[in-house]
Amino acid sequence: MVNEKKEETTTKPTEEKAPKNEKKDKNDKKEQEEELSEEDQQLKNELELMVERLGENNTELHRPALEQLRTAIRTSTSSMTSVPKPLKFLSPFYPSLKKLHESWSDSPDKKLFADILSVLSMSYGEEGQRETLRYRFIGSTEEDIGSWGHEYVRHLSGEIMQEYQARLETEQSIDDLIALALEIVPFFLKHNAEADAVDLLLEVESIDQLPRFIDKDTYERVCLYMVSCVNLLAPPDDLEFLKTARTIYRQQEKYALALNLSIRVGDMDLIKEDFEQCPDPTLKKQMAFQLARQQIHIETEDADLNACINNTNLSRYFLSLARELDVMEPKVPEDIYKSHLENHRTAFNSNLDSARNNLASSFVNGFVNAAFCKDKLMITDDESDSSWIYKTKEHGMTSSTASLGLICLWDIETGLSLIDKYMYSSDAHIKAGALLGIGILNSSVREESDPALALLSEHLESGTLAIKQAAIFGLGLAYAGSAREEVSELLLPIVSDTTLSMELSSLAALSLGLVFVGSCDGDITSTILQTMMEREDIYLKDSWSRFMALGLGLLYLGKQDASEATLETLKAIEHPLGKQAEVLVEALSFAGTGNVLKVQKMLHMCNDHLDKEKEDDTFQGFATLGVALIAMGEDVGSEMSLRTFNHLMHYGEPVVRKAVPLAYGLLCASNPQVNILDTLSKYSHDNDSEVAISAIFAMGLVGAGTNNARLAQMLRQLASFYHKDASSLFMVRIAQGLLHMAKGTMTLNPFHTDRQIMSPVAVAGLMASIIAFTDYKSFIFGKYHYLLYSLVTAMYPRFLITFDESVESLPVTVRVGQAVDVVGQAGRPKTITGFQTHSTPVLLAHSERAELASEEYIPLAPVLEGIVLLRKNPEYMEEDKE
Repeated sequence: MVNEKKEETTTKPTEEKAPKNEKKDKNDKKEQEEELSEEDQQLKNELELMVERLGENNTELHRPALEQLRTAIRTSTSSMTSVPKPLKFLSPFYPSLKKLHESWSDSPDKKLFADILSVLSMSYGEEGQRETLRYRFIGSTEEDIGSWGHEYVRHLSGEIMQEYQARLETEQSIDDLIALALEIVPFFLKHNAEADAVDLLLEVESIDQLPRFIDKDTYERVCLYMVSCVNLLAPPDDLEFLKTARTIYRQQEKYALALNLSIRVGDMDLIKEDFEQCPDPTLKKQMAFQLARQQIHIETEDADLNACINNTNLSRYFLSLARELDVMEPKVPEDIYKSHLENHRTAFNSNLDSARNNLASSFVNGFVNAAFCKDKLMITDDESDSSWIYKTKEHGMTSSTASLGLICLWDIETGLSLIDKYMYSSDAHIKAGALLGIGILNSSVREESDPALALLSEHLESGTLAIKQAAIFGLGLAYAGSAREEVSELLLPIVSDTTLSMELSSLAALSLGLVFVGSCDGDITSTILQTMMEREDIYLKDSWSRFMALGLGLLYLGKQDASEATLETLKAIEHPLGKQAEVLVEALSFAGTGNVLKVQKMLHMCNDHLDKEKEDDTFQGFATLGVALIAMGEDVGSEMSLRTFNHLMHYGEPVVRKAVPLAYGLLCASNPQVNILDTLSKYSHDNDSEVAISAIFAMGLVGAGTNNARLAQMLRQLASFYHKDASSLFMVRIAQGLLHMAKGTMTLNPFHTDRQIMSPVAVAGLMASIIAFTDYKSFIFGKYHYLLYSLVTAMYPRFLITFDESVESLPVTVRVGQAVDVVGQAGRPKTITGFQTHSTPVLLAHSERAELASEEYIPLAPVLEGIVLLRKNPEYMEEDKE
């Protein structure tokens, strides 16, 4: 045991000093040992006497001797660093006692003897023999295990785990092991060793037995530990853990916590059960807000609950935050560019009106004033004046008009009335922009009257190509994550019609992917696969085909093994598109799981150096993104993948290199860490312009909605660095727009609720824009820059806003600080560090957490983030205000 080693080491320093005196030292040591204190000597003699008695033939002496031994062992509490004295003195007799035990005939005495040997084996048993466990099974089972002390129980549970594995290999019965484990678990739980209890049950594969041992005192720590283990477990244990923790929460009637876990499991039946069985109407409202954040729709009769689930008032809540923070004043792009700070001589030329500059300004204006319903370019005081749109050309008008939808995000009434006049424009591009604007406007908000469906569906059949595309994409954005059958009925024929152009079919597939994200819908899967097989190669070569593959992958987002059949079918497609789709489907199926094997598989694909003329290597770029997709949401995995990307950047093929910055953007969306910014800044000056453009967009994603001053400075330097290169400058402008998104009040990060839950809709939106950047020349710099608007599904205010039980605003003081991981720590450690105290509503950065500053109210939400309902604490006593 450890303790013996410690004793030995104490004498080493003296030996080193005096190698000559070694012999002398050893003699001294023996003498010291002989000179035991009187008490110890007496104890030693007593123990020796007992051992002698056990060896005698007179069986009547055995029982008292055993009982005395037992008492001596149990009462010898010594320091943690050394072996208890009775065990130490008994060590020479251990082998002879073992032999003696075998020679005895079966009797209660023999069982007690086995118990004592079991404890002795803890110190002197041979490694790997598992003698503690063997003697425990022979021994008397009616005695409480815990009476031998904590160390013994822990040692025993370690041996149970080893024995369980050994028996599984030889296929022996394991019932007795599980029974013993279930005896130990209550002891662990009673003595604050929740982690040990969970680990033991995990090893003997009986985690489903845990809930019956949990009570109101232990459930919090047990569940916290279990949920934080999920990222580190291999399937199917991870879901098993989530379900068990959910069962425990349900037993303790913590419905909101149970609902969060049901959402993570992704099982609609569990989600409905948690929501519908909650008896408390106020708590139900809180749960409705949790569902709305994840965009899960459950039909209810109650109008108030429907308003919560449909996100009906999201715009109102957001504007109240904006008023509180005093950022209502509309901004113009120049406020963002600050070109007077750019230090190059041609600064005065950059104000020239070029259609490209104006298009960039339209995007910037849209992103910066998103959801504020006010701006200075598009919505002017003079109703008839819409001159800004005409400052851009053709397809540029589409994106400019669509930015109206972004400015009025979530506020359907205001938005529709503003966009309405463009619906009747004679210019097809403006009309297309208006349709897309309606789609953007309805994103993540449900309206009973379904304005988007009504207005967009009639344009799918008629009109120019641009109008059809805008209507298809608009439907995808408006109903993202809603899995509405009406949408699939409209779009499926467009996917399967081989007479249509590839861009329409692919956009329809992408929109279906957005709407049915993570639903594993069979009809859509088979239609997309069928189309891939039936289309001629000349169409499949089209750059648009990658969106067909993405649409297919999104159907399986986060569903792990559910995509196996689809992957098998894709192997049959000989065209390179089959391989691309395979990579995307697999990466998306395991998104956010941190599955190590899948990450390795993706890295293997990036490994090969292919000859571009002979083989298509697009799939390697997708595999690079796959690494980020799978690793995100789990800190250890994310850090490791960042190191891997560094290697890929050094040794990868061009197709891999240009995907690496995009992978950074995906991994750290709206989370600007200094090291990431520096890396991207380096890549943004890369000799390969493709890498540079990807890096600039990634900088926009990483800083999205954070107003990060360091990043703003970097982008201004880039703007002066690229002042002659129109296309790179266009990209820098868009990154600046993203950085100041909604004036710094929104996030694009798909993880919410303490970074525990991944929003499938947000991942889908991010992926759509990132995949567009894998061939930015034909999409973003071509006619389809409006694909950037797919980010709208990931946009969400990064606020904490508190209401009372009737959903009226209720400002309270909260402390906001960096989140600290407190899993498995003793006592009640602080969950945040370096906090500041604010009054709600407040903004939360990516790694921050909030807690209420006083105990006057009890939050009904499990995590203080987003929309939180508060209930007055009946036990709160106001302190005397003197």
